[in-house]
Amino acid sequence: MTKTRLLGTAAAIGILHSGMAVAETVNVFNWSDYITVEVLEQFTAETGISVNYDVYDSNDTLEARLLAGSSGFDVVVPTATFLQRQIAAGVYQPLNRDLLSNWDNMDPALMAAAASHDPDNEHAVIYMWGTTGIGYNIDMVAARLGEDFEVDTWAMIFDPEIAGQLADCGISWLDSPADMFPAAFSWMGLNPQSTDAADFEAATEMMMGVRDTVRYFHSSQYISDLANGETCVAVGWSGDVLQAAERAEEAGQGVNVWYAIPREGAMQWFDMMGIPADAPNPENAHAFIDFIMRPEISAAITNYVWFPNANSASWDLVDEDIFNDPAIFPTEDVSETLFTGVTYDSRTDRTVTRLWTRVRTGQ
Repeated sequence: MTKTRLLGTAAAIGILHSGMAVAETVNVFNWSDYITVEVLEQFTAETGISVNYDVYDSNDTLEARLLAGSSGFDVVVPTATFLQRQIAAGVYQPLNRDLLSNWDNMDPALMAAAASHDPDNEHAVIYMWGTTGIGYNIDMVAARLGEDFEVDTWAMIFDPEIAGQLADCGISWLDSPADMFPAAFSWMGLNPQSTDAADFEAATEMMMGVRDTVRYFHSSQYISDLANGETCVAVGWSGDVLQAAERAEEAGQGVNVWYAIPREGAMQWFDMMGIPADAPNPENAHAFIDFIMRPEISAAITNYVWFPNANSASWDLVDEDIFNDPAIFPTEDVSETLFTGVTYDSRTDRTVTRLWTRVRTGQ
């Protein structure tokens, strides 16, 4: 997942703290556009702990900082598939449940799903979760494919005939092989959790067949481009696309954006709050995580970023329009089509990196 609006948020927090004499600090490294200024201000007001907030827009950026050691961060938010291999590398310390009084607010089923990457949820707790699907400009797509075209399909980007009709108004893909290959597998009828090298080769050939319809690969630019009408279709993360829809509506320029979960299957991912093994302020890190797990805080974040949370105690506090929207909180039927990502071993990772470079460069 990747967000952009919080780049401004981070700057605002920096300005806030420059005028405050706060002895205690917590250093947070999170995805961009993934929290509200008000939540961070409230945490500091209640605890006296200053938040040094920095942002990134890819798991690779976070992982490089963590594996290099001495990152200086107290709380980080990796996606669960990356968390799994980082745990194996000794990057995280176990959470101290005695310092997390709000743990029981978390939904058992969602936490159990996340535990497939972190047994017993020993090292991390879900921050937000979501799906990888299709963001689209309603009017531009209808003008090219017809009013009756059903947009909940990977055909929008992978079918040469359909993607070819949309190329002129702009298609973007996530610069994330961990999202794009499973999407391709779903479209091809393969196991979306496959680690078979032959499947990756086949998916690469399929994607190369539509490579010339892709305007660019990026994991955050699509938000503003969809909102401004610069592109008409984007592979994106659910909350990001819905934020683009909100921005487009607020701008009042007649741009109508929405999000679809492909019926062939889509990835359900979890972003996890963890504490690095060498965190300089582990107690403050626990205080921050526990604060986020308060129902009213989780609800406030979901109401801002339009990503679902796993805090079942907060769901009554989530705006009704958000909680009842199946593009945000999927229905039971749609949930049955979702799958979780897998953590690639080093050999598979090298294969994926090589083949994704070929797709990105078109060579």
